[in-house]
Amino acid sequence: MILRAAVLLTLLPLGFAAAEPPATVDPALVPNYQLLRPGLAVAGKPSAEAVAQLKEQGFKTVIDLRTEAEGVADEKAAVEALGLRYVSVPVSAATLKSEDAKAVAGILEDPAAGPVLLHCASSNRVGAVLAIIEAQAGKSLDDALAAGRKAGLKSDSLVEAVKRVVAAPAEAPVSKP
Repeated sequence: MILRAAVLLTLLPLGFAAAEPPATVDPALVPNYQLLRPGLAVAGKPSAEAVAQLKEQGFKTVIDLRTEAEGVADEKAAVEALGLRYVSVPVSAATLKSEDAKAVAGILEDPAAGPVLLHCASSNRVGAVLAIIEAQAGKSLDDALAAGRKAGLKSDSLVEAVKRVVAAPAEAPVSKP
């Protein structure tokens, strides 16, 4: 039994751990792709060809921030057919709220979920959600927005949405009678 455990521990570094997503991909297949940190890649909408390659690239979870009107059903079916987890957190500048960022953060904090591909149509909403996550973690608004811009935040309407969400008072905890 001890020998078997020693053999398994020896083999783990040889590739039985989760694969790391690629540092770069063809921008024609996945626009605005970047490996933001180990276990997290951000991007615009991946092509159908790119979706078909997600598992072999090491991804376990795809978080899609696009809305239902943007046609997420095909991607959801393709991702799940690969045996990967697909999570939809639909956001727009008008609907973005603290709970959206908390939902994404919860997945990103789960070691079993990674590696994760977090995307929207262009990576603009990705940057907005990540900026809110950074602010919720205690970064200043300026630092949170800088982190969001690094991940793809570009539009004034989403910058204003981030400011609105960050400035909103925290929900009061529900007291028990």
